[in-house]
Amino acid sequence: MSSVPDRSEIDREYTWDLESIYATDDDWEEAYAAVNDRIEELAAYEGQTTDDAETLLAIFELRNEIMREVSTVAAYARMRRDEDTTNQEYQALTARSQSLAANAQSAASFIEPELQTLTREEFESMTDEQPALDTYDHYVDDVLRMKPHTRSAEVEALLADLSEVTGATGEVYNMLSNADMSFPTVEDSEGDAVEITQSNFTNLLKRPDREFRERVYEGYFDEWAAVRNTVAASYKNSVKADIKTAQARNYDTAREAALDGPNVPVGVYDTLVDSVNDNLDKLHRHAELKREALEVDELRMWDLYMPLTGGEGPDVDYDEATEYVVDAVGPLGEEYQSRVAEGLESRWVDVYENEGKQSGAYSGGTYDTQPFILMNYQDDIASMYTLAHELGHSMHSELTKDEQPYVYSSYEIFVAEVASTVNEALLTNHLLETVDDPAFRKAVLNEFLERVRSTLYRQTLFAEFEHEAHRLEENGEPLTADRLDDLYHGLKESYYEPAHVDERIAREWMRIPHFYRAFYVYQYSTGISAALAIVDGILPDGAGGESDCDAAEDYLEFLRRGSREYPLELLRIAGVDMSTSDPIDRALSTYGDRLDEMAALLE
Repeated sequence: MSSVPDRSEIDREYTWDLESIYATDDDWEEAYAAVNDRIEELAAYEGQTTDDAETLLAIFELRNEIMREVSTVAAYARMRRDEDTTNQEYQALTARSQSLAANAQSAASFIEPELQTLTREEFESMTDEQPALDTYDHYVDDVLRMKPHTRSAEVEALLADLSEVTGATGEVYNMLSNADMSFPTVEDSEGDAVEITQSNFTNLLKRPDREFRERVYEGYFDEWAAVRNTVAASYKNSVKADIKTAQARNYDTAREAALDGPNVPVGVYDTLVDSVNDNLDKLHRHAELKREALEVDELRMWDLYMPLTGGEGPDVDYDEATEYVVDAVGPLGEEYQSRVAEGLESRWVDVYENEGKQSGAYSGGTYDTQPFILMNYQDDIASMYTLAHELGHSMHSELTKDEQPYVYSSYEIFVAEVASTVNEALLTNHLLETVDDPAFRKAVLNEFLERVRSTLYRQTLFAEFEHEAHRLEENGEPLTADRLDDLYHGLKESYYEPAHVDERIAREWMRIPHFYRAFYVYQYSTGISAALAIVDGILPDGAGGESDCDAAEDYLEFLRRGSREYPLELLRIAGVDMSTSDPIDRALSTYGDRLDEMAALLE
């Protein structure tokens, strides 16, 4: 019987080094208490933000010190919880750190409303008096830009206090899907019982035994059917919270509020959806190629994850994957490459699935820690690509920290997903250039096609779903489980027209945790579009060609800039203009070309 190991069974070298943050939980408690005591120190400055240049600088510096420590305290607690989401002790630490963060945000909430009483000229005058304030020029520009949507200090403090409550639906969903839900075991072709988990579900749908895939598919989605009303209520209230918060900040829609934060025009969202819908014929062709490759009369939803090669694909163990990824990022320069290698040797990555572990993958860490990557590595090509993806995020953070002060050390998701997907594209080029085995090469080409399908197309489908869900709620239409199922089913039929779209797939929206961070997923689609354009610049002749050092340096400069400019301006540094459909159209054109290559290979 296939089983998921207990965490104690995982070798230490394959776990992340959280002891580098706090050696013990007692050290965490000390850090928690220390920063908690300082929060009132910041709150005491309320009403003084614009008194004089010296006071303003003192407030900025104190807030930075507190928020840096709060973020580290919170990151440690969250990552300890994610090691085993059933662990009550770390659930409690996470809850406490979330309260701490909310209290800190509340204490700091007076700063931006008070800053907005300044004019641009008045801030420049203060900078003349205290030149150290010049560091905050872009930050202040962003604050002043948001003046129409910032409320009084009293209301801002209330909104900060309510952040725990408005975000509670996501926490409820996380506990339900990762800690409380369990999925059935199904029998494989050899008679062995295989346990379905959140982490291995899509991997199981790549098994060549079609009847096994069907049993996995049905067992998994039938489990979601048992909680559909709970999940629908959770998501409905998450949508309501998005809308109410947007209204509190004087926005017409939740989408407008979400995109205005990073200063991305809503036209970028609409252009993405329009461009993808104009190119659904390519996705339909991919589906038809898959039907032919599998030699079935009708493509079913449990067939979608099957590779065009028809098999499970070659095994790639973790150590082998790290070698491929390190070699692949060579075009970005020796320094970038060596830091990736160092990180992999320094326990950045928590590699394997264990009982109760948070599903999926992410890159975490803070300004004052090393990067940390959570994975559920499955010894396959897809997991290798996920490793490259998360290392892209981690290196983005590292390069930003090298060059930027804390105030610009974070970056918007809109640009973050570019850094991760550039690594994926470099990996594809490297593997096609260096691997001779025909089966492996087909698997790599298939992985590229699947990445575009699951990122550019699938995430845009998700973007359409959440936009329409918010629009329905904003128009007073109830978001019941049935209505959400119907909405999702209709989109799935449009995107996968050549396939049979059954009723179980209508529940797929329930398994997407990103929906609890509204209007997030479209950035995966814009990110892969921008990334493919950047790699075209770095490797203008494709796999095997000479890399363009200037284009690589432009890209690295983009990474180093953090959030010192707005997202569209940052991408222009890397040579990409996301205000147009050009990067999306180019990415979809590349997808079409690769479909042609695969079709020829399959013949």
